[in-house]
Amino acid sequence: MANRGPSYGLSREVQEKIEQKYDADLENKLVDWIMLQCAEDVEHPPPGRAHFQKWLMDGTVLCKLINSLYPPGQEPIPKISESKMAFKQMEQISQFLKAAEIYGVRTTDIFQTVDLWEGKDMAAVQRTLMALGSVAVTKDDGCYRGEPSWFHRKAQQNRRGFSEEQLRQGQNVIGLQMGSNKGASQAGMTGYGMPRQIL
Repeated sequence: MANRGPSYGLSREVQEKIEQKYDADLENKLVDWIMLQCAEDVEHPPPGRAHFQKWLMDGTVLCKLINSLYPPGQEPIPKISESKMAFKQMEQISQFLKAAEIYGVRTTDIFQTVDLWEGKDMAAVQRTLMALGSVAVTKDDGCYRGEPSWFHRKAQQNRRGFSEEQLRQGQNVIGLQMGSNKGASQAGMTGYGMPRQIL
């Protein structure tokens, strides 16, 4: 964690709002999933936001998680370092984020490295892990371990096929978003350039 002094005023208010978004129940669900998904010697962290951050901060658990979502031999992060050097740990977090994006997590759902490293926005970390779980459940490729009801299945493509006749008919319909001209008339309108008659 960074050596920052206390924040005051607006900065403090913003930080408090960010911290309120953190969900302890969601933390428990995510820890259970990560423990089940990794299926190896990943230590269970004590409950609490700070412990959750410390557990994920070096990037090894995150890298093991993303590797476990791929078939053996196709892992995106082949070498996971257990180094205690800060730049190596931050590099591993970045590798996880790139691998998560390649896996299918949207860029808007991915947290920034400092959100986890400095503990600035642990709710964003939770959102990324939830999005990763949702993509894993949706892919349904046999690599996901856990209860499918833990995550929302993402909507799949729903293509529709219209004939040329149906497309032509659709061009003649005025959509309700355009409004309606029912009852409209130009009665009482004068041509352009005519003076107004004020009585």
